[in-house]
Parts: sequence; structure tokens; C-alpha cells
Amino acid sequence: MTKRINLLAISLLLIFNAFAQKTYKEITLEDLMKNYTFWARSVYGLRSMNDGVNYTTFERGNIIKYSYKTGEAVDTILKTGDLSVKEISSYRFNEDETKIILETDIENIYRHSYTAKFYVWDIVSKKLLPVSDKDKQQLATLSPDGKKVAFVYKNNIYIKDFETGKETAVTIDGEKNKIINGAPDWVYEEEFGFNQAFYWSPDGKKIAYIRFDESKVKSFSMQMFAGQAPRLEQNALYPEIRTWKYPKAGEDNSVVSVHIYDVNSAKTIKADIGTNTDIYIPRIRWTKDPNTLSIIRLNRLQNKLEILFADAQKGNTKVIYTDENKYYIGEETLDNLVFLKDGKHFIISSERDGYRHIYLYGIDGKLVKQLTKGNWDVTDFIGYDENKKICYYISTELSPITRTLYAVTLKGKKTKLSKPEGSNRASFSKSYKYYVNYFSNSQTPTYVTLHDAKGKLIRVLKDNKALQEKVKEYGGVNKEFFTFKTSEGVELYGYMVKPPDFDPNKKYPVLMYQYSGPNSQTVVNRWGFGWDMLLAQKGYITVCVDGRGTGGRGEKFRKVTYKQLGKYETIDQIETAKYIGTLPYIDKNRIGIWGWSYGGFETLLALTKGADYFKAGIAVAPVTNWRYYDNIYTERYMRTPQENPKGYDDNSPTTYAAELKAKLLLVHGMGDDNVHFQNSAEFSEALVQANKQFREFFYTNRNHGIYGGNTRMHLYTMMTNFILENL
Repeated sequence: MTKRINLLAISLLLIFNAFAQKTYKEITLEDLMKNYTFWARSVYGLRSMNDGVNYTTFERGNIIKYSYKTGEAVDTILKTGDLSVKEISSYRFNEDETKIILETDIENIYRHSYTAKFYVWDIVSKKLLPVSDKDKQQLATLSPDGKKVAFVYKNNIYIKDFETGKETAVTIDGEKNKIINGAPDWVYEEEFGFNQAFYWSPDGKKIAYIRFDESKVKSFSMQMFAGQAPRLEQNALYPEIRTWKYPKAGEDNSVVSVHIYDVNSAKTIKADIGTNTDIYIPRIRWTKDPNTLSIIRLNRLQNKLEILFADAQKGNTKVIYTDENKYYIGEETLDNLVFLKDGKHFIISSERDGYRHIYLYGIDGKLVKQLTKGNWDVTDFIGYDENKKICYYISTELSPITRTLYAVTLKGKKTKLSKPEGSNRASFSKSYKYYVNYFSNSQTPTYVTLHDAKGKLIRVLKDNKALQEKVKEYGGVNKEFFTFKTSEGVELYGYMVKPPDFDPNKKYPVLMYQYSGPNSQTVVNRWGFGWDMLLAQKGYITVCVDGRGTGGRGEKFRKVTYKQLGKYETIDQIETAKYIGTLPYIDKNRIGIWGWSYGGFETLLALTKGADYFKAGIAVAPVTNWRYYDNIYTERYMRTPQENPKGYDDNSPTTYAAELKAKLLLVHGMGDDNVHFQNSAEFSEALVQANKQFREFFYTNRNHGIYGGNTRMHLYTMMTNFILENL
């Protein structure tokens, strides 16, 4: 009898354990790619009004005005549904908020740039005016008083006067793939992160613009095939050849010049930016003085940044600030420049003490005060409150994997505003009276709150509690952060996602994910519930480690990769595989790695240089030789191939193709204008000649993001199956 009871107890226990392991719901790719089941809701599109106490949103075609304090609607500024123009996609006020630029029929050019049909709504007269009778334009921008609008059309700048109806050409020499006025070329847009290169002066009497002469820049072409290619007929017999100017590493750039157009006299002067044409002008910006234009000049090596002040009447310039670095100056500095209303000072960020910090300078170029200091980085300079003389910023002071909001006065008094530990992002009203804070951590989805300038909570805007409860039904978030030291004594930060029914007595396969690019960070304490969670349910542990070269830990850590991209990143990913292979619950013979873009580059290096440590890998849209990539990005970190051939060749995956042992899936979009398909094609050929078997898949017409229609679903289905079959 006792024996029967014991057998029954054991049977019941086994049944209970089996049931307990399956109490969570299954995550599907449809959940992730189509239904967005785990998408954290947020607050989008809030635009502060000039008074700093109200904001506007765009809701179902209406521009609604709300009170920050109460969150209640104050007014409906415009019902676009009542207009003759339908499907308005975006809007912008002019400076005095008497007129609104409306955009419709948007057509993308590159990552930031696009053409559209623009209209102006006069709030006072209730009239809708087209910006131009021309076809789609770019960058329509109202003058400060709203009486004129400037725009780019076919690489030329035009001004429309609404009072007279007259349209004036500011430039006439614009030509595709030759001369661009008022908008950047491809590489400036991609690597300096902007798409507008003309600006009204504060008094509206002048327009400053950058002219790009890309005549000597070599062209790159790619074929676009019928089907999903925009503007290409479904049954076209011949593919369309798309050609644009793309300067690869070591090749000629656009020759840039800065010009100032006087609206009243219709005359243009040229600003003196020096005789050296092999330079960059990544930003121009008017100071508070309408007769002084600031110009940021960067040498080709990108290790010397200067701010020039140009006389808007004569064009003569003087250098008022210089920052030099033995490695390079990061592009983050470009937008961290604020001219104070007193006309005597400016605020800028720099890495001059080994960490990115905020500095106050006089217009004479002399340092007044270093406003932030410590062995941590300012990751985002948010803005400056002129009335209270306070700077707001996000930093890594608490930990490299956190982001915390602070305020610091010009006298150096610092206040921590963020309360929960994790990742914070803040958007302030124009008066700096209020800010919206976007918080998350590994266990908390996006939590959006409204605060006053001192950090006091006013109300919760979005809490995502429903999502937080929902993921528990799918096994929860089993993410753990860790650190370890490599054999060289370098401490690295990482995270690990374990299966919801994790058993420390089992041996699990591991898929490592990384990006690894300069100043990037993937190991950050923030919310994420994606493909790694699906793989965890299927019995895989996913691991991510930020190696040397990544951000948040000061200049020495992130710039060790200078002139040898891929070397130390690869060492650290191999060290990661070695370390996790020593953990008792890891099957060291079943470790894989994957990444996209720079992460794809790093995956291929890990699979070849570290062939003995990885069983399988997936490289999506990888760079395979930095000679093929654009010169602004590549030369910032590598210098030119002519100066540093060894750095390029010693860290090219193609050099080591014959070393591949792992199962490999190579993926690329054939319409990738950023990391060209050439990269995967060349690496594929190297593998073939080395007699290496592998899988490759190329997506017709898809760009670097590889999306559109069913594409992402197809891609992740293929990647999932590859991991299940080979790891």
C-alpha cells in the first residue's frame, strides 16, 4: 500500500513539474513582427508652444492645444479635415506661431531627407496657401515673421513672398549629382545627421546656406527590380539603375562653401572658410546677433573642430573656439552648442578631460567654467534655461548602463532629477517649466511622467502596467546584468536572458548578440522584450556584452579601437564566449553569435578570427571591408586607406574567410544605399574560393533596415529556423 502511495506521489510530482514548466504562453513571431503584442505604449508628438505652459499634438488630422499643468485640451488650433488638402502627415509653427507649415504626400529620398507638398495655414486669416506651384519640394521653412517661406526645389533655394505672391530663386546652379544648395549630400546627411543646410537669420533679412559641389565625388549605382521598387512599373523588362554620389574611404568629398543671401538686395556673399577645400562644414547656425553667423569647421581627419564667426555683411570670419583631439571628435558635439542671450558666452560639450562634459566659454574663446566633471560621460545635453541659468543633461554618473537626468547651474550647483534607476530621457517645454520624462528599465516598460523643473511629479501620462502584467503570462523578463574581467583584466558589462523555466542543472546553448560600433551601447538598463525572449522560450540563453570601443565609459575605453576597427571588439567577443563557456549551465560547444550592420561585421570577424569558439552565426547587412564604406564615418575612426592600409586589411573579415568553421547565414538587402550589397557579395566570393559552405539570402530592393511588407517576418522566420537547426 505504501509503495503504491509513493508511486502515485512521484507520478503526481512529475505531472505537476511538467505542467509548471508550461504555464506560460508561447511567444510567436507574429506577436513580435505583425501584432506588436509586446510594444510599449508611449507619448509621441508633443510640441511645446512658445509660452512653455501649453503644447500641441496631432490627433486624427487635428492640431490640439493642451495645458501641461492639467493635461486638458485648451483649444483646437486646426482641423485639417476641413481643408481642401487631405492626409496631412506633419506640421510646424513659424516662430511667432501665427502660421503653420503643413506637409503631405511625403516621398523619402534617404534616411532623413524627403520631398513633399507643402502648404501654409494662416491662423489669423484662416487661409491655406501652397508653398509653390512647383512639383514636390524640400525643407519648406517660414521666415521668423511668417511673411515668406524658403524651400529647396531640384537642388536650388527659392523664396516665396506671401504678400506679393512673388517667387525668387536664391540659387540657379543646382543640378542633380553635381551641385546642391541648401541641403546636404548623401554622406553629410548620413554621418552628420541632418538634412537641412539653409537657415533664416533671426531678423528674417538673410538666409545662410551651404553649397555642395559633388562634381568630383565618385558615383555608386545599384539595380532596382520590379515589384516593390517605388516608381518602378510592375512589369518593367529592365531594372532601374539608381545612381548617386557616394564618397568611399580615401575618395574625394564634396567641396563645400558657405553663402549668405540678403533678401532685400537679392545679393549673395561668400563666407571665408579658408583655402583648404578638403574639410567639412557639418553645421552653420546663426548666433543671437542677426549679423553674425557661426560656422563649424572640421578637418578631414575630424580631430580638429573650430567655430568661426562670419560677418553677415562682408563674409570675413574669425576663429573663436578650437577643440583638438589626438583621436577624433565625436559627432555628438555638433548639436551641443548654445549661444547665450547675453551675446558674450556659449555652451559646448567636449572630451578634453577624457570624458564628455559641458563647458561654458566666452565669445573671446576663453574657458569660463567646466560645468560638469567626473569619470563619467554626459550622453545628452538637453538644453539651457536662460532665465534660471541652468543646464539640463543626461549622464552615466550612476553607472555606465544607466541614464540619469541632472540639472547644473552656471555656478556649478548640481541636482539629480531622476528618481528610479534605469534609463531616462527628458523633453522640456520651451520655458523649461515642465518636462516629460520617459523612463524604463529591464523590468519596467516605458513609464512616461510629467514633472516640473525641480523634478516634482505632476502626473503619470503612460504607465504600461497592462504590458508589465501581460509579459508575466509569457514567462516574464528573465534578464540579468553581469560584469566579468577578460584575460587582459578589462572589465566588461553584459546581460543574459535565461529561459523562463531555467534549470541550473542543465546545459544550455547560447546565442550572443552585439553591435559593437564606436560609442554604441546595447547593454543598457532599459526595457526590451523581443526575439531574445522567443529564443529563451525555445531553450536558448541569449547574451550581450559591450566590448571595448563602445560608449558610456569615457574616451580611453571607446577610442582604443582608433585606426583598427574590429581588432579589440573581436578579442572581447571571443573573451565573452570563453567566459560564458565556463559557466556550469552553458554548453560551451553550442555558442553562436549574430549582429546587424557593424554587428554583422563583428559577427564575421568573431566567426573567423575566433573560429574555435563559435558553432554558428548570422551576419545581417555587414561591412566586410572598410574600404567599401563612406569616408566621413570610416576615416573618423580609421583614417584613409592610403594612410592606414594595414588597419583596413588586418581587420577585414574577407582576409580571414578561409578560417570559417561555423555554420553561417549571410543576409543583405540588395537596395542598401548605406552598407552596399557589394560587401556581402565580395565576402561571399571569398568564402566560395575558400571552399566554405554557407547559406546566404538577399532581399530584393530592400535597404539597410530590410523591412516593408512581409520582409521582417520572413527574415526572422529564417533566422529562427537557422538557429534551431544549427545551434
